[in-house]
This record gives sequence, structure tokens and C-alpha cells, in this order.
Amino acid sequence: MRHRNAGTKLGRNTSHRRALLRNLVTSILIEDRCTTTLAKAKAVRPLVEKMITLGKKGDLHSRRQALSFLMTDDSVTRLFEVVAPRYGDRQGGYLRIIRAGFRQGDGGETAIIELLGAEKQIEEKREKRTELKAKKRAEMEKVLEEQKANEGDGSDEKAA
Repeated sequence: MRHRNAGTKLGRNTSHRRALLRNLVTSILIEDRCTTTLAKAKAVRPLVEKMITLGKKGDLHSRRQALSFLMTDDSVTRLFEVVAPRYGDRQGGYLRIIRAGFRQGDGGETAIIELLGAEKQIEEKREKRTELKAKKRAEMEKVLEEQKANEGDGSDEKAA
């Protein structure tokens, strides 16, 4: 029986589970969204909410506590400067878990875990990505046209 045993083990030992959850929290705070299994999403939700609560406090002690848990300094600065002020008037419930179907290889149930109110930032990232793809595509087409033009010039020189 699992009486009074809080938390899920996720099929890992303690250090592996702790590292996994720390990585997930860091990724969610940096990217605003992450795709993972449903069990991991449910396990990481209270940790992310605790980090956002620390960010809302904003004092030095809270920053040091966040630094001791999160994996990168960039995630801590983003937490305190961007993410936490977004939820200044909210008392918890900072995340949304959306079921995303089943994985192809092993049939594991996947979920998207995302921060509420991050739709604008995610849309901006998507627009930047499409602009970069369009630029790269235009550059590649230009290079291909130049190569075709050079090949045409080279064949004329050989024939002459």
C-alpha cells in the first residue's frame, strides 16, 4: 500500500528523477511550453508553480532558492524578470496541461504543459521561425539559380 507516500517515482531512482524534474522545470520556464508524458507533466506541475511563487516574492533569498534548483542562470533571470510578473495578481494555477495523444513508438500518453498567458510569446516565436525559414528558402533558391547560371556558362565555354 502507498499510504502517505507522496509523489510518483516515474520508474527512476531518486537522483535521476530529481535531475529529470529539474530539467523539465528549467525547460518550461525558458520555452513557456514543453511536450512530455502525462505522468511527468503531472509530476512537474507543483515544482513549476513553486518556482513561480518564488519569482513573485522577488527577494534575494527566493532568487538563491531558485538558483539552487534550476539548471541555468538564464532560467532564473527569465523567471524573475519575465514569467513571475505575468502572474502578479494570480494565486496559483499558472500551468495548463493538454493531452496530446499517444506516442508512436511505445504508446505512451503525451501531454503539452504550458504556462498560461504565454500565447503571445509563443506566437511571436512561431512568426520569427517562419520568417527565418522564408529567408533561408530564398537564399537557397538564389544559390541554386546562380549554380544553374554558372553551369550554363561553363557549357557554352566548352562548346566554343
